[in-house]
Order: sequence, then C-alpha cells, then structure tokens
Amino acid sequence: MANDELYFRRADLFTQDENEGIPPEDYIRRVMGLQRHLSEDERQLRHWMGTLAQDREAFYVNCWHLHRHETVEMWKNFAEDGVAIRSRFDLLKSLMDGMMDSAYLGLMRYGEERLNQTGRINVLQFINTKRKLFEGEREVRAILWCPDPFAARNRHFDLNSPHSRPLPENPRHHWVHDFKRRRVDLKALITGVVVSPWAAKEVFGKVEHWIQVKNHSCEVRRSNLAIC
Repeated sequence: MANDELYFRRADLFTQDENEGIPPEDYIRRVMGLQRHLSEDERQLRHWMGTLAQDREAFYVNCWHLHRHETVEMWKNFAEDGVAIRSRFDLLKSLMDGMMDSAYLGLMRYGEERLNQTGRINVLQFINTKRKLFEGEREVRAILWCPDPFAARNRHFDLNSPHSRPLPENPRHHWVHDFKRRRVDLKALITGVVVSPWAAKEVFGKVEHWIQVKNHSCEVRRSNLAIC
C-alpha cells in the first residue's frame, strides 16, 4: 500500500511446500518411461528432478484466493490478525497484461491427475499445479517468468552424478533475486479490504487511515466471521 507495488516471491522459497513447482517423482517416471531400481533410470530421475528444481527458480509468484465464501482456515493460515485485499480477476488480468515481464495469470490446479499425461515436460504447468492437500486454498496465481539468461542448469551435479536438488556448493548467481516488486495502479486494482475477524480494533483503524491517505474509494469492512 505504501509503495503501490505487488510483491512476487521466487517459487523455490515458498515455505509451505518444498515441492512447489516440481511434479511428483512417479509422474516423471511414468511420462519418461523410467523404471524403479534400475541405476541408469534412477540417475535420469534425479537429473530431471534437479533440472526442474532449477527451472522453478525463474518463476516469481503473487498469490490470490478465489473467493466463494470466507473460511476460518484461510484466515488462520494466511492473515489471522491481518487483512484480505479484494479485487476481481479481470482487473488483475488487465494489470498483468501491461507488465513488461513475461507474465501469466490463472487458477491453480490440484492433484497429479490434472497434469498433462502426453509425456511432455511442461514447466509452466508444473508451477500452476499443486498437491491435493492444498486445494482448499483455491489459489489464483499471478506469475512473472524471469529466467537467468546465463544459468547453466547444472547446479545439481557433483563430480560424479546428478542430485534431485541444486547443491549448496553450486549457488545461484547473485542477480537471481529472492523476490520482485512491480509498481501498479492500486486504485485500478483494489475493490475492497476485509479485516480479519480476530484483528484488534487498532488494525481496522490503520486500514481506514491508509485508504484515506492513498485516496482510495474502496470499501473497508470487518470479516463476516467476526462475532458482533
């Protein structure tokens, strides 16, 4: 709010899911025709997983929730004492279309069965598919694709063999940042602010103050789950 910016986090830094943007090993085995316990096939599996783990580092993500009704779980997990910023898909789509970056916007898919079963490796599809246990999030994902033009994609190799993740001794280049910030027109994006049902009265007052300072006309209200 202070800087009129959206914050995009690098996909490999999401703490809730260490497999963010990486398909299940069984999926790679199936589409690539790899068998268990065969040394060369297991080596190829580690190579694919390590390569995809580096590919996801090019994706920077800003997460939204597709609202149908308020849930205790979403407030507890993401903004127990905070706020939810409201917008519409068409407004966010218009904003993303105006980015100078390669930008994407779409609804997340949940479950391995939603992945392409044709035997192709689709990195963008992987970054837009999560495991079933996260489907309650109903996430809409705004993505910037910012690949390192000089990345060798071999940071998962030691002297002899590949690993399923990049190795600490093979760090990323320093210009691969942890996040991206992009200036946006918040007045054209925000349609409302909802304050957590457990937030203190001071939080509500601060939100109203920010809306006035930034000269927004959007609604500010307490969550419908708040006990009156």
